[in-house]
Amino acid sequence: MASPPPRRTRSTSPSGSAHLIGWLGHDSQAASVLATAQLHLKLRAAIGDAIPPAMRGAFEVIRLEAHGLTLMVSSAAFAAKFRQIAPRVTAHLQSVGWNVNEIKLRVQGGLGLPDVKKPEKASRALDQQDLRAFEELNRNLRPGPLADAVARLLAHHQPAEQDVKPASTLDETPQAPRTQKSK
Repeated sequence: MASPPPRRTRSTSPSGSAHLIGWLGHDSQAASVLATAQLHLKLRAAIGDAIPPAMRGAFEVIRLEAHGLTLMVSSAAFAAKFRQIAPRVTAHLQSVGWNVNEIKLRVQGGLGLPDVKKPEKASRALDQQDLRAFEELNRNLRPGPLADAVARLLAHHQPAEQDVKPASTLDETPQAPRTQKSK
């Protein structure tokens, strides 16, 4: 009879990542790098909680020293928006235990904003009641650009056999007299 496969413990994983992190902890320099990386990830998560979702992928933590925090941001537009909300972010960081009084920004174009899906266009087709309301509006409008726009809208939505006449035409619109140049 075959014995069952050995159970994996917390110290190992299929990818071996726990083993690598454990290995980093044995060397003092690597342990320092690991501790800094973990600190930056925790700080990044805390900042992410304080900013809008669309901005969360557009920054990285560079340095935390004394009472100042330096972030690398993806664009000048992001930096301008971040400066507007920086007091709120600082207050949030202080409320969750980070000793941060100042946030400095460095613009680095290589970072990319996360893909933000544009909301779908909310529209509906014009029904007969809508078209009747636009026809009534077209009859009551004085000649001009608005009347022309309503007539174009009606012409676009009417079956091909009906012809909608714009409220104003070149013949009906008064034109300024032309001045003649003398030679």
